Parts: sequence; C-alpha cells; structure tokens
Amino acid sequence: MMRNEYPRPQFVRKEWQNLNGEWAFAFDDENVGRTAGWFNGSASLDQKIQVPFVYQTKLSGIDKQEVHDIVWYEKNFDWSAKSEQRCLLHFGAVDYQAEIYVNGSLAGNHVGGHTSFTLDITELVQPAGNRLTVRVEDFHDSEEIPRGKQFWRPESAGIWYTNTTGIWQTVWLEAVAETYIDSVKFTPDVDHGLVEAAVKLNRFTLGQRLKYTISFKGQQLAEDILKVTSRDLLRKIDLYNNTIFRSNFHDDGWTWSPQNPNLFDVELTLLEDEDVVLDEVSSYFGMRKIHTEKGMVFLNNHPFYQKLVLDQGYWPEGLLTAPTDEDFKKDIQLAKDMGFNGCRKHQKVEDPRFLYWADQMGFIVWGECASAISYTNEAVTNLTKEWFEILERDYNHPCIVTWVPLNESWGIPEVHHDRQQQSFSQGIYHILHALDRTRLVISNDGWEMTETDICAIHNYSHGQKNEVRKYQHFKDSLADVEGLVHMPPGKWATFAEGYEYKGQPLLLTEFGGIGYKVGGQAGWGYTTAENDEQYLEDYARIMTAIFDSKALWGYCYTQLTDVEQEINGILTYDRQPKVDLAKIKEINDSYFPERINLRGQW
Repeated sequence: MMRNEYPRPQFVRKEWQNLNGEWAFAFDDENVGRTAGWFNGSASLDQKIQVPFVYQTKLSGIDKQEVHDIVWYEKNFDWSAKSEQRCLLHFGAVDYQAEIYVNGSLAGNHVGGHTSFTLDITELVQPAGNRLTVRVEDFHDSEEIPRGKQFWRPESAGIWYTNTTGIWQTVWLEAVAETYIDSVKFTPDVDHGLVEAAVKLNRFTLGQRLKYTISFKGQQLAEDILKVTSRDLLRKIDLYNNTIFRSNFHDDGWTWSPQNPNLFDVELTLLEDEDVVLDEVSSYFGMRKIHTEKGMVFLNNHPFYQKLVLDQGYWPEGLLTAPTDEDFKKDIQLAKDMGFNGCRKHQKVEDPRFLYWADQMGFIVWGECASAISYTNEAVTNLTKEWFEILERDYNHPCIVTWVPLNESWGIPEVHHDRQQQSFSQGIYHILHALDRTRLVISNDGWEMTETDICAIHNYSHGQKNEVRKYQHFKDSLADVEGLVHMPPGKWATFAEGYEYKGQPLLLTEFGGIGYKVGGQAGWGYTTAENDEQYLEDYARIMTAIFDSKALWGYCYTQLTDVEQEINGILTYDRQPKVDLAKIKEINDSYFPERINLRGQW
C-alpha cells in the first residue's frame, strides 16, 4: 500500500515526484551510524520499510512495537528535471529529529515531529543514481519532546498509545525555476467582502510579474497581473462587489460553513518578460469568519453551536498515518452521518490531506498540538517552534476555527499557581493571535485556563445510569454559567489563580467516553454499556444533560473511534459502527438552539 495522492493540497504544482514506497532501513541502537559513515552508503541497511509508515505499524512491513531511539532510512532515486531547474525535497512529517543526506553530503536537518519541511538539494543531486539517507532521533524517555498520546514504553496502556518513530508522512520532490512562489496566505474579510492575498517569492528578481486568477464555482471573479517589486506581494481583492455576489448576496451563497462549504479556486503564475512561465501554483480559500460576542461563538456573524467529536487520528494498521486518502474522507463522513459538525483533533497535528477534505466536505476542525510531559525551557522552545510551523502550514484551511496549544495542563503541571507557567500559557495564546487574526485560541483546554477565547471544560462525572446522585450533580453543574465555572468535577479549578471567567463562550470539550466492547476486545471507557440498547440509552442520558444547559455553546464528545485499549469510541478502531449511526444522529439532532435569534437572545 502506498500513499500516492499529492500531499500538499493547499499549494499544488503539477510536476512532482513521489518518493514513498520501499526504502532500506536499520536500527542504530548503539548510535554508530554517523561514525561509521552510513550516510556515505558504507553500510547496507539490513531491513526494508514502506514509507510513509513507521516501523511500529503493520503497513511498514516491519511491525515491531519496540523502542529504538535512532533509525536510518535510505532511498535511491533519479532526477530528470531540466538543468536550469532547482530540486526541492519535501518531508510531510518526521518524528522527531531528522538529518538529511544526499549522496553523502548533509542537506539539512529538522527538529519537530508533526510539521512539514523543505530542503533545496539542487547542488547535491545528479541526473541518475542519487542516494537519499535520513537519520532520525526520537528519544522515547525525553520529557521535553512534544509527543502527545505516544507512550514512552513499548506497549501502550491507559490513555497512552503505541509510539511512532521516523517518517510518517509523504516524501516528495518538486522541480522549480531559479525564482519561484514560496508561499501564499489568504486572509478573508467577510464583513467587507475582501480577501487579502500575501504571496512570498523565494527571491526578488527585476522584470518579473505575478498573475492571479480567482474563480468561484467555475466562474472567474478576479484577475490581475502585478509587477514584482520585492519578495513579498500583498493585494486586497474585492470579491463582494463582483456581479455573482450582487445577484446572490445571502451569506450562504459565498461564505464557508459546514452547511455550505463554498471555496474559491486560485491560480498563481509567476511570469518573466511577456509570456515566459516560471512557476504555476493552484490553491484555494474560504470566506469564513469566527468570533465571539455576548458570550457566544459566531460563524460568519451568526450564532454557531458546535457539535464536535474528539478525534485521536490513529489507525490500527498505520497508527498516526492513515492507510489511504479515502480513510480521511471516511472519518469525516462517518462523523457527519452521526450529526457532528466538526472535530477536535486531539494531541495531533493532522495530515494536510485530512484538512483538505474537511475544507471540501464542510467540517469544523480544532487544531491541536502534541504536548510535552514536563515544563522546562527546552520543552517551551520545542512546543513554541512547532506552533510557528503549524500556522505557516495550515493557515489557509477555512475548516480550522480554533487553535488549542495546551491541554489539561500537560507540560504546565503547576500552572494553577506558578506564574512562570502561567506566562507561557498567556504567551502562546498571544503569539497565536499575533500570527493569526482569523481564529479563536484556547489557553489550556479542560481547566486551569489563563487568558482564553473559549472557556473549555472537561467533565466525565456523569457516572453510570444507576448513579442517580452523580448524574444529577453533573446535570446541575452544566445547567448555567455559575455551575460550569464554579462547580468543577475534579481537583482542578476552571481558571488558574489570578484569572477569572470574563464572559467567554462556554463549551464542554470532553465528556462521555462510553466503553462498549465489540468483537471481544478488552479495554476501558469512562462508563460501560453491555449492548446496543444500553449504549444508546446512556448516550441519550448524557446528551440530555448537555442539551438542558442554558449556558453551553457547544460540546466535544469523547470519542470518534476506539484506539488500542480504549474502547470508548462510537466506532471500533477499524471504523465499524458499534450502534446504528442514524440513532446517534437523531439524538444529536434532537437539539438545536433555534430559540436563539440573530442578536443572540434566548
């Protein structure tokens, strides 16, 4: 099985070369590879692996759940591009620290297990017989690496899953001219019907021009050619005053939402002289606005009740890597079939292909980063660096409406009273807002929040069906603002010391987790059900408490699928429904805040 689809759907070039498939592979437990010159081809790597699947997975062809902190990869390839073209080498994600060698020479390195990176290897490649070598370090006992749900032991347990080491997203090559389009960022302005396009070139060369064309549902809306005067070009483009919108001015006709995932197609062409094409890139954007007001979340200036599901993004045969592109579409469609309008991607920066399908299919996403375990200067640096790269990669996806940099005080265990850790929580909140004015940010999802746009609360205290008093307390704690803010279910306060609730929208962002064993699999959940009828009854019981609340502006149910020993998914680990999904949808759809008018009043 091989991942063949173009890996960067927000920034597409027609000519590219996929390097997925069989690579040579070896463990380096004694850390001798560098000294022995493995990057020079001096040693024959003794195993074969299928990239982009890590060695711990079945799809890799190795399938060993063992701890190996250092691994090596090697791949031979030819490069048949024109002599004047440059060669860009792209990695979707490598967990955790990668050194890249081409024909024995160091091409570059990257630190961070969840984000993409690119190296220009033009000076190192030849037309045929190239050798690409990758050395990866992933120290499983390090408490300063953002690892999220990956366990530091060989076998998963509790809430921790099988760890991953090495290349886990697509590796590919692209041929570009000496001057090419390096990136583009689209910032929508729904209120004024504008989009701001910020294009960056890899370098500035006199006499070049940039042409852009914007289309909507096959109809061209805007076109212009800009004189290149620097590496950075910025243009605000009026979309609303185009004829197509004057004749169809209702928001649903052109804004992006789960109900109407409207997208604008963009073609960018870099030109030299009159008609010499240097680079062509296809992209897209959505006109989407998210903001808070009067204690509510608004999408495109309308009150928006979020019905999310927690999604860990693991697969039984690929772990963090989806076996096929269709698996992303399937997960989104199954969630929509259950009446959810989005997901919170939990402790994982998801593959851009998932975000692409969420954009196309109309599915809200909360973007979250894997957390470190401990608080140290290095851990702070590692996490912050990854967030810079997350925003750079995923900025254009309209499906992402919220960033979640911290979860349940992971990596900031003393944040309740420690001013330094509080400063980090505040700091990352403000950094994300400084770089992205189009999304909401939650400072610490679950509890002990500092500054935050959403008051995001976790509460699994609903108990079993026969635990009447426990359930009543759960229901009372959700009923109104006072209960949600001042009746936390456990030992953690809703806000850290020195911080207080300031009228933010309240969402219950983890709860539920009904454990239902299907097919003999052993495991655990927060509550248990023995059959379909019990499961649906308990789901309805828990959701009734949510729907009876006069203060909640949405929820995130735990969780979409089983994951290894966790059997608290609505779907099994291999995506089989445990119960009739139409009945789950019926329960989720039984409540919609129709009593709320456009002014946000009940």
